[in-house]
Amino acid sequence: MSFARRHLMQFAAATLAALAFGAAAQSYPTKPVTLLVPYPAGGLSDNIARKVNVPLGQALGQPTIVDNLGGASGSIAAQKVLNAPSDGYLVYQGSPNELILAPLAVPSIKYKSEDFRQVHRIALAPMAIFARAGLPANNADELVAYAAKAAKAGKPLTYASVGVGSFYHLLGAKMSKDLGIEMSHVPYKGAADAFRDLAGDQVDIFITPYGLAQTEFIKQGKLKAVAVLTPQRQRLLPGTASTTESKALKHFTAEIGTGYFVKRDTPEPVVQALHKALQGVLTDTQLRAGLFAMGQETSPAQTLAEADQAYRSEIANYQVIAKAIGLNAN
Repeated sequence: MSFARRHLMQFAAATLAALAFGAAAQSYPTKPVTLLVPYPAGGLSDNIARKVNVPLGQALGQPTIVDNLGGASGSIAAQKVLNAPSDGYLVYQGSPNELILAPLAVPSIKYKSEDFRQVHRIALAPMAIFARAGLPANNADELVAYAAKAAKAGKPLTYASVGVGSFYHLLGAKMSKDLGIEMSHVPYKGAADAFRDLAGDQVDIFITPYGLAQTEFIKQGKLKAVAVLTPQRQRLLPGTASTTESKALKHFTAEIGTGYFVKRDTPEPVVQALHKALQGVLTDTQLRAGLFAMGQETSPAQTLAEADQAYRSEIANYQVIAKAIGLNAN
């Protein structure tokens, strides 16, 4: 066979494959779609996914399955998405924790934030500083005073996170740096594990989003909320003061969003179909009620361009914060 003929046949085969892939993208989805949650079952991320998957499946016309794959600050699940075909059947439910901060902090992570594309944000999470029930602090200023005393005694305050490089790690490290008080980081695989040890007096504080489960723990005396990280008091914790009401942590506020991501080279028709379905999900009354009960605020509708720009802005913002506290993967 001549070189020209062989080249022509290879070109024809590649063209047919591209056409077939394009046709498959246009008809997406033709089989179940998996939402990959980068944390174990039982935590906030898992609960969000299990509120989304049913209405999303209805909107897509195919079952939507929740799969939990925790570990390595969410990077194991993220890498699984990148290793899968770019066909939209494996969708990552994530946040800046796993896709922006983890690559900055964990040397073994080789992917880049830009390898992913945000299809749509689903929720925004108000946050709070939770403490073990026996911690002798009931507001932000008392917490800072206790942390200073503990550091001086050679027993630094311990703060939990869902992994090295996670947003919660970043917040704890930033608080420690801003205050000039030594604190010790204790990473966990997921929020459920961190709350378990917080309720068991194994760790001092956890700066994190929360929901009804945590407010029930407070009522039962298993843990306490020291401060919320929004300028106003929060509806699930109306009796807990904001950090902005304190002197020591007056400017210490934060929130984090949860969104759905695919590989950046996923075909546009697939991304558009997934985006349209997620926009429909945001109007589902049961989903909105479920998110509300978990302390989440339903995300405003975003165009694809707005979702992507929001993600790119987060990349830039979190890189600045990470640099300020010396977080790097070296």
